[in-house]
Amino acid sequence: MSGELLATNSGPGIDIFWVLACTILVMGMQAGFACLESGLVRAKNSINVAIKNVADFCLSSLVYWCFGFGIMFGASTLGWIGTTDFLFGHADPRNFYSAQTTAFFLFQLAFCGTAVTIVSGAVAERMKFSGYLIVAGLLSGIVYPVFGHWAWAGALYEDAPGWLAQMGFVDFAGSTVVHSTGGWIALAAILTIGPRIGRFGPQGKAIEGHDIPLAALGMFLLWLGWFGFNGGSTLLFSNNVPPILLNTLLASCAGGMAALAMSWCSDNHGPNVVRTMCGVLAGLVSITAGCHAVGPVSAIIIGATGGIIAIFASNLLIWAQIDDAVDAIPVHLAAGVWGTLAVALFGNLEILGTGLSRPQQLFAQFAGIAANGFYAFTVGFVVLKIANYFSALRVSAYDEKRGLNVSEHGASTALFEVLEVMEHQRNSGDFTATVPVEPFTEAGEVARRYNGVRKRFVSEVAAREQVAVKLRQAKEEADIANTAKSQFLANMSHELRTPLNAIIGFSEIMNTELMGPVGTPQYKEYAQDIHNAGQHLLSLINDILDLSKIDANKRELEESQFNLFEAVESVMPMIRRRAEENNVQLSNNVPADFPYIWADLRAMRQIILNLLSNAVKFTPSGGAVSVTALIEADGRIAIKIEDTGIGIARSQIDRALLPFEQIGDTSNAATTNKAQGTGLGLPLVAALVRLHCGTFLLESEPGVGTRAIVRLPADRIVKSGQKLARI
Repeated sequence: MSGELLATNSGPGIDIFWVLACTILVMGMQAGFACLESGLVRAKNSINVAIKNVADFCLSSLVYWCFGFGIMFGASTLGWIGTTDFLFGHADPRNFYSAQTTAFFLFQLAFCGTAVTIVSGAVAERMKFSGYLIVAGLLSGIVYPVFGHWAWAGALYEDAPGWLAQMGFVDFAGSTVVHSTGGWIALAAILTIGPRIGRFGPQGKAIEGHDIPLAALGMFLLWLGWFGFNGGSTLLFSNNVPPILLNTLLASCAGGMAALAMSWCSDNHGPNVVRTMCGVLAGLVSITAGCHAVGPVSAIIIGATGGIIAIFASNLLIWAQIDDAVDAIPVHLAAGVWGTLAVALFGNLEILGTGLSRPQQLFAQFAGIAANGFYAFTVGFVVLKIANYFSALRVSAYDEKRGLNVSEHGASTALFEVLEVMEHQRNSGDFTATVPVEPFTEAGEVARRYNGVRKRFVSEVAAREQVAVKLRQAKEEADIANTAKSQFLANMSHELRTPLNAIIGFSEIMNTELMGPVGTPQYKEYAQDIHNAGQHLLSLINDILDLSKIDANKRELEESQFNLFEAVESVMPMIRRRAEENNVQLSNNVPADFPYIWADLRAMRQIILNLLSNAVKFTPSGGAVSVTALIEADGRIAIKIEDTGIGIARSQIDRALLPFEQIGDTSNAATTNKAQGTGLGLPLVAALVRLHCGTFLLESEPGVGTRAIVRLPADRIVKSGQKLARI
């Protein structure tokens, strides 16, 4: 900042015009900040960012007019604070009516607004609007003016510079005074309120802005305003202005290219547009402190280095889990520190005019940076911590998830309305209402597509409900039919058993000739056939009834403790006659000392009888059928019935376990005839095994034989000394 207020070499009129024109450019940077920050946050917070930019400029302007300007540029007390020119133009009408002084005041007021707005983006998406106003008032009324006095006091009163200026500290247009000060306050605020929900942690991820083109427009508006920022700091329209503007342009372009190159090399998805924009702004911040005292090559080096430093600073914040929503700290604080140091490293000492050597100038610059960081961060952190203690500066988690547009301002967007309706439908389960469509907007397109999905969903649900109703009706009808079938079978079993028992009894009497000779041997053979047919028919009826009871869950186990060897032996006489007739060897290989088992004895005998009967039936003359039992490695009981019969193709095994299915060797008429029956034997075995919580496995190979394995749970083994009652 020039030490002499509007000291001209081109006439006061053009100088005043130049300062006022630059003031308008700097004020236009507010629009740049608003667009940049609104574009880099999510849509649900964009209105909040916009109103913050409006409110902070209004508040900071009034506060700066009231006492900020007096603290910063009033008559100095020991170089620490200004004590005059409060309520600018009111206490001293002479200043108000002085065109040069008023133009200077407006220019500085625009600078103050810039410093305050830096904080807005950094704390976006989770800070209360009222809390942000506290930050704006603190920065514009106390922090910025006091440090500004240390560095720039003397513009109005040349004989009273600030203590940093007296040391030789140089910050031409505010790399530290404006940008670093705003950055330190932003850091204090972020540490006070913490990161956004979902930014860090195990499930954390980067939060993308909703409108990057809008953010790019904001960057260009800031870029344009920066020419007024740096060019106007001469406070006069002189020959120094064009080189300053050139340095500003070159540094910003170099910063943008450096950041673009870094992001291109480090990001697999190509150059990052947000980091490139940050590089441009970092280059602008870096050159701001020394744009009047360096050449074009130095400006390019300073700007490129500033862009690189900003990228590294951004990565450092992410590593430390410090959530800066728009990278304000890397751009304004980190690049501002670098730019202030670059004054001593690259600046022309004669132009600087401090009379210091380069090492001494570097020390003065470092002292100014340290003083700025200690003062701004300490005051900001302490005040915000105290304010947060009495009233939380951060919105609730619920409000943050809803978005600050609604929670802080009651404002809505088309997208938010769509999401609200969708959320209501998710919670209520009522998908009848359509989502309102806003024509020619992205939210409207989302709503239109969602309505299509909703319509299809409602249609599919209705169709499935109709199918469910039909299935329910069919099930009810099937249950009724099953009940009727069971009742019919129960009734018919009585009707069938009575004459069958008579037929079997009389045929047995005739066969044994209890009432005298029946005549010829042919009659006796007929009586035996009648007896066998009756027995077979009764067995079929009993199987049907048993399977029906199991299907209806009416078959209950009558469990007891018994010896498996004896149970097998009791079945053997029923099968041995047929085995002898077929010349099939039948053997019981169950160990006599096999542990007692706990099961339904009648059901187990029926299982063994059916399996042995099938085995003998399908084993040709000269074959063998055996029963074995063992306890397997996992403790289960395994009962195996093996034969050397005709076998079953693997593809037919599942079919053999279905009721009323008969599997036989159709190429062998003798075997087919032997296989006469209803096909209920194996299904009944499988059902009875399931009742015992066991498993039934059938293994077979055509021409080799069949193995049927019944496995019962280990807890059905009766251990020595165990009580008969089953727990």
